[in-house]
This record gives sequence, C-alpha cells and structure tokens, in this order.
Amino acid sequence: MKKLPIILSLLFLTLCCVSCKVGRFVYYNLANITDYKIFPSRPLVNDSIVFHYYTTEQDKAKVPKKINYNGSEVAFDDFLADNKTVAFLIIKNDTIQYEKYFNGYEQESIIASFSMAKSVTSILIGCALDDGFIKSVDEPVVNYVPELKDNGLEKVTIKHLLQMSSGIKCEESYINPFGDAATYYYGTDLRKALSKMKPEREPGTEFSYSSCDTQLLGLVLERSLKGETITEYLDEKIWKPLGMEYDASWSLDREKNGLEKTFCCINARARDFSKIGRLYLNKGNWNGKQIVSENWVEESTKPDTGLGNVDYYKYQWWLSSGGSYMAKGLLGQFIYVYPSKDLIIVRLGKNYGEVAWPELLTSLAENY
Repeated sequence: MKKLPIILSLLFLTLCCVSCKVGRFVYYNLANITDYKIFPSRPLVNDSIVFHYYTTEQDKAKVPKKINYNGSEVAFDDFLADNKTVAFLIIKNDTIQYEKYFNGYEQESIIASFSMAKSVTSILIGCALDDGFIKSVDEPVVNYVPELKDNGLEKVTIKHLLQMSSGIKCEESYINPFGDAATYYYGTDLRKALSKMKPEREPGTEFSYSSCDTQLLGLVLERSLKGETITEYLDEKIWKPLGMEYDASWSLDREKNGLEKTFCCINARARDFSKIGRLYLNKGNWNGKQIVSENWVEESTKPDTGLGNVDYYKYQWWLSSGGSYMAKGLLGQFIYVYPSKDLIIVRLGKNYGEVAWPELLTSLAENY
C-alpha cells in the first residue's frame, strides 16, 4: 500500500509536466506515425493543378503475387499487412503498378515522415543554393549561426552537416528521454537547444548518423531565407510545383515563432511522398521545369568516401546498389528510387515488422 502514493505522485508529476520534454516523452510513449496530431505545425497547401500518375488494371500490372521471405512463400498482400505496413506503392514509368493500404489506413491517411524529412531538407538546401540564399556548401555554419563560434564549431561547414560528419556531440537514442533526439523531438525550444551544441571530434573525420546535424541544417536554412519560414519555402519550391494531391504540414517545436523539425516530421500522404522520389528520378526536373539543379541531385546521390564519408550516405540520402537511393524514416518509412528502371517504391508502416526493408526493396526493384 505504501507504493501507491509514490506511483500516484509520479503520475501527477508526469501529467503536470506533459508540456515539457520528459513529460511529453513519458506521456506519449515513444514515436508513432500519428504524432502529427500532438505537435503544432505549419500547413502545406496543394495547388489547383494536381499531378496524377497513370494507372493500370491490377491484373495487367507486373506486381508480385507471392513473396519468398525467410524460407517461406506467402501472399504479397498478407506479407505487407502482417509486417505492419500501412501503405505500399510501386510506380514504374509514371504508372502506378501497385497501390494498397493496410491496417486501417487508406489513400487519404496522413502519415508522419520521420527522417524522410531529412532528404526533403537536403532538397531545400539545394534550392537555396540555386536561389543564392546560400553561397556554397563549403561555407562555415557560423556564417548563419554566429552564436556557435563561442562553442568551438567555427570549422563546421554546411557540407559537414549534409554528410553527417560535423563531429558535433549528439546522443541519437530514441529511447532515452534525456538524450538529444528526445530534446529535438519533444522539446519546445529548438533554437535554444541548438545553441548548446559542442564538438566531440574534428569535423570531416568520421561519419556519424545525427539528427542534430540535420536540425542545425534547418536553422541554417531558416536564417538564409531571411523571414520566410521553411514550410513556406517548401510550399513555394516543391509542394505546389509538384502538383501534390493533398494538403500536408511540417511539425514545429512550438506554436509561436516555432522552428520546423527538419530532422523529421513532414506529415503527408503516400502518393505525395512518392513525388519527392519522382523529382529526383527526373534529376530535379518536373515536367519541363527545373525545380532543383540537376547537379545537386547528382551530387546528392553519388557516393563519396573522402574526408570521413561513407559510400552508403550522401547529402541526407541513403545510397544502395545499382545506383538506387532512398529517403528513410523511423519505424520503416521509405521513398525508394531505382533510376535505371524508372521505378519508385514507397513503403510506410507502423513499424518495421520483421523485415529488413532496404534489402527487400532493392530485391523487388532488381527483379522488376
């Protein structure tokens, strides 16, 4: 009986602190693809001119009916549903070959991107370079965030952030409520959190996957835009020009003067996520209009192992075999692009299930 007052006190403190980082972490109990409901956001509005893929009759489309996985042959639909998939699209030659939704989700369902937003942030950096808001990826970050000079980060460049080789100390764990990932995801003052960044190693010497790098990249982008929000820039440069079918949003740290969570948290539908892949499949060109430079797309998807880089990651995109690449997010969100086959695959899910999705997507693509 003595334990009950302690438990109630802890519960009371948690509920009272639900607006703070740790309280929100405990209350919401780890990330979920419905987390767009719990954060403030800025809207992305689709245009009256919508781009639609071609469609084909399912019995004529080249789609897998069964799949061999871990030594067993199962129906493809059942395999996807059993492994917590909520949306799966295969698009080839601008034609939807396969599109199905599972586990209570449908075409109109909003799904949080998680780290697929990192790749979108990279596209916007490319646009900012094209527009002259950013001069070069070799610029020091302190040109835009001068307060970091006092923290010993004057050698860190925009390219280091893009490559995740900044050397900035970052605790990436998503299960530690006191870690950096939790601070950025559940915290309510990203700018303050970013101002506390410290170096851990010399920049450009080691790849280390870091949401901290992408969030700082977001602050650089915001400062470069000189008054326009990151969401407004995304709306202007990508959402409307690509003819997205639905409105969407980008989650913020707080309602008033909030900063976009650029390491995560674009909230959209599966078809519209696929159009990010189509943009890169066509080297930044959208039906005759160059949205982001072809050079940026090529640089973003070409391996570079110099200066501490790795051959499987470039400018916030994951690189795979056969020249393929992907935007990848927590819980198994993927925009997978296989250029030589003019193929885009989108997989969105409640979690990974029991599947190594990057390997499976590559296998599907190579045999398509």
